[in-house]
Amino acid sequence: MTAGSSAQDGIPQDAAEPVPGAGRADSGADTHFGFRTVPLGDKQRMVDEVFHSVARRYDVMNDLMSMGLHRVWKDLLVSRIRPPKNDRPFRLLDVAGGTGDVSFRTVEAGGAGTRAVVADINGGMLGVGRERAASLGHADKVEFVEANAEELPFPDKSFDATSIAFGIRNVPRMDKALSEMRRVLKPGGHCFVLEFSRVDVPGLDAIYDTYSFKAIPPMGRLVTGDSESYQYLVESIRRFPAPELFAQMMREAGLKRVGWTPLTGGIVCLHSGARI
Repeated sequence: MTAGSSAQDGIPQDAAEPVPGAGRADSGADTHFGFRTVPLGDKQRMVDEVFHSVARRYDVMNDLMSMGLHRVWKDLLVSRIRPPKNDRPFRLLDVAGGTGDVSFRTVEAGGAGTRAVVADINGGMLGVGRERAASLGHADKVEFVEANAEELPFPDKSFDATSIAFGIRNVPRMDKALSEMRRVLKPGGHCFVLEFSRVDVPGLDAIYDTYSFKAIPPMGRLVTGDSESYQYLVESIRRFPAPELFAQMMREAGLKRVGWTPLTGGIVCLHSGARI
């Protein structure tokens, strides 16, 4: 994630740079699972195993890992989604939305006409999300659908906004997911991607790397009994393309007016594009 990473930090030197073509359907037979090279067809299964393992404690770990900042980042995402405050119909598709965090925030921020659909390939995460929806009183406003981000089972031009928060880097073919998110958007709708990025504050980069690799996997072992899944999640952040490269992927998917906003010193970026 940062140019200052080094092998002495326990981070391979080439891991800080994305692999050309990573996440693209034509990038060959192999892809990356963290720092490992794996067959493209195996990645989805391996990612599924990660999230099945941590589903029950996923939200608790999000709070611990980010020191609560993920809530601020998601609130900023929802402020950009801008669901209407009145009863005008508005539909959000939250891809890889798992336990429903972004969707719940969206229906709470919007008026009576706001609805959300959570699409996720992992049934365990969706099960936790449905339980949360019932407990929060959102079962009639938030729908949960088991679906692959690369082949969304929704008609063209059927959503006012699409989003994916901290999930795009886990999709084997990111370009296909972006194309699908654009396909289901209504003209004038916006696609939002909230994802970890590259720290751009001198000094913070080294602190962040040390925290990520030395603290998060042991924390995962303590809270969920699984350190390997969190080792993968940390490594997958370092493999994610730089903002400029990801913006180009969004453009190639057919999105217009593409841009991004760095948050918290570049730890996270909020990317956006529109269907014109």
